[in-house]
Amino acid sequence: MTTIFIGGSRHVSHLPSEVKKRLDNVVANAYQVVVGDANGADKAVQKHLLDSNYEKVTVFCSGNTARNNLGNWPLHRVDPPKGARGFQFYAVKDRQMAREADFGLMIWDGKSPGTVLNVLRLLQAGKISVLFNIPDQSVVNIKSTENWRSFLSGCSTALRSDIRERATPEEWASVEVETKQNLIPSLDTLPRSGVRDEAVLLLNQALASGDAARIMETLGAIARSCGMSRVARETGLARESLYRSLDASGNPEFVTIMKVLSSIGLRLEAKMSESAADRASV
Repeated sequence: MTTIFIGGSRHVSHLPSEVKKRLDNVVANAYQVVVGDANGADKAVQKHLLDSNYEKVTVFCSGNTARNNLGNWPLHRVDPPKGARGFQFYAVKDRQMAREADFGLMIWDGKSPGTVLNVLRLLQAGKISVLFNIPDQSVVNIKSTENWRSFLSGCSTALRSDIRERATPEEWASVEVETKQNLIPSLDTLPRSGVRDEAVLLLNQALASGDAARIMETLGAIARSCGMSRVARETGLARESLYRSLDASGNPEFVTIMKVLSSIGLRLEAKMSESAADRASV
């Protein structure tokens, strides 16, 4: 029996008509459905299947209790690793669904890294995914590594970094991406534990350029290489906010910049510019 893994973003509470048509097709073909228990897309999919009186559904949850099981369908509990918290606690059920499904139907809000990671997991298992991008009203079919790389190259730097940080080393290594939009490729090889001399050099060059976008993008790349989760924890700032701030279009407060610099082991130092030195000597 064909099994469909249906998932999506927590910020998706209403399903587009095109998605509903796909779900109706799943019902018409009597496919087995595996779906998560989260609020948002998972709950909306459950409601649509419940309204269709569909029974061939299994709800997956991490731990012992499902957050949502609207149809009282069979429950598949997945034990998370000991000590797992937050995203990693709930990701174990997604990995299990990706292994058990034959195809994937993902309903995306255009920014959720978790939904895109499920596409990656399905791809790893040799399975095709259909990704509905609700804001763009577009559909992407991910059938191969080339499809994945093409899709990911069009994503923002912050989203690509968030996906990479949340993925396991095995998940990411299978489809290692050379990002065409990365303006600072030499930072890709920086150790996660800290910065190297070349990172300091690149940041100094960006500061000397006076280009605010370049400065933010360089600082953001260094912070990501050190681990944005660690930087967020040490600065007391939200990781999502840091990704937005430390982007080419970001405009963070100065105190945020200072906190980030301190977290990654750097500091600012004033130096008289050559033009100012020339004027002083006249």
